[in-house]
Amino acid sequence: MCSLEEKEKLEQDEGLDYESLVEKQTDQLEELLDRHDMKELQRRMEELNEFDVAEFLSEIDDNRMPMVFRLLSKETAADVFANFEAPEQERIINSITDSELAGIMEELYVDDAVDIVEELPANVVKRVMRAATPQTRNLINQYLHYPENSAGSIMTAEFVDLKKYMSVKESIARIRRIGEDRETIYVCFVIAADRRLEGIVTVKDLLLSSDDTIIEDLMETNVVFASTTEDQESVSEKFSDYDLMALPVVDNEGRLVGIVTVDDVMDVMEQEATEDIEKLAGMLPSDKPYSRTGIVEIWKNRIPWLMFLMLSATFTSMILTSFEDMLAVQAGLVAFIPMLMGTGGNSGAQ
Repeated sequence: MCSLEEKEKLEQDEGLDYESLVEKQTDQLEELLDRHDMKELQRRMEELNEFDVAEFLSEIDDNRMPMVFRLLSKETAADVFANFEAPEQERIINSITDSELAGIMEELYVDDAVDIVEELPANVVKRVMRAATPQTRNLINQYLHYPENSAGSIMTAEFVDLKKYMSVKESIARIRRIGEDRETIYVCFVIAADRRLEGIVTVKDLLLSSDDTIIEDLMETNVVFASTTEDQESVSEKFSDYDLMALPVVDNEGRLVGIVTVDDVMDVMEQEATEDIEKLAGMLPSDKPYSRTGIVEIWKNRIPWLMFLMLSATFTSMILTSFEDMLAVQAGLVAFIPMLMGTGGNSGAQ
């Protein structure tokens, strides 16, 4: 049974779209923070989506942000930390203890940990690597050896692997045992003793089959996969073409070394689209979102194109000067100059 206060809250929330609801919840969190009601603030944050919590923490001042972050449970803190941009991650790392940092690193998926190492300054990365366990450090170093923007650099090693001789009952038991620490359990990968990829099977297939059915009779052997050195844009195209939720990544010997999940591909698509737009705008691609890029960095990215255009304009001025006598005789030609220049600029923009 709901209390009167909860009923009133539900009635007030009815009719709000998700963005308005999140904005209302964020205002309530700020109010609780201003009232120093940390217990209720902690409870409310644990109920919200990790991305929304990260957005809320990013908007509060630097002095209070680490304190509020510490209110989160270890599992939630890791998920929120993965949703931060690099400046917020650096701020959190500089304000927590080594033991707290080690706890976050162990809760992160490997691909998220690799992203952190790639984006943070060297001095912060050293502390992160010291806090990680030897196993995590080895995995991170392994991923860093793959070419930049390749399938190997964006994949994760946390996936569910099965054997073709297992029964459905045994497979479901294994998913229950190891699934909590895997990035996805909806698609399971069937591998041989030497870790060669043999097929895939979905949880839907398992749930709709009898317990004694063998995985070999269920698995799909015509598997779409990527190699570790394949370009990430090609990987995103495979997700689009084949409507995938997860894509296996194999090494040169066909052994399964990781998977790329749909959330990673969404980041790749955003990155590729941003690069294309920046090139169309006449500037070199940047590593940061436009809203988080400083004026000096934007200027550095634009100045090569601006200098090239200024040089070409100089040649245009020299050509016009050489025809100065002719223009003086046929003054009407001057009227066509801005029209031609404007048409050329419009054509380039189109």
